Amino acid sequence: MVDIREYSDRGGHNPFREWYDRLNAEAARNVTTALYRVGLGTFPMPKVLGLAFTSARSILVQSYRVYFGKEGEQIAVLLGGGTKQRQRNGIKLALERWEDYKQRKKQQKEKEEE
Repeated sequence: MVDIREYSDRGGHNPFREWYDRLNAEAARNVTTALYRVGLGTFPMPKVLGLAFTSARSILVQSYRVYFGKEGEQIAVLLGGGTKQRQRNGIKLALERWEDYKQRKKQQKEKEEE
């Protein structure tokens, strides 16, 4: 099983949730199905975008993308979502969010070790 978490930026905004909440019912159902599969350890059609960063294309008629980072084999962090037409911008934002996530996680770990 994979623990699926949602990224929140420093201001407390959750880009994935904000995107997901704007989807129509059919698209939301398809994204939910894809995330269920991720939770089972199946990453649909992954495309590596950077070191330890993965983009998974959900199995959707509308060609939506769900961006997430993998933390080991047991954690997936949802970073956002978008359409194929806006994929370039979606990838850029997701990479920035992933770097922010890793940096804040490292800082938190350092504080705990003090």
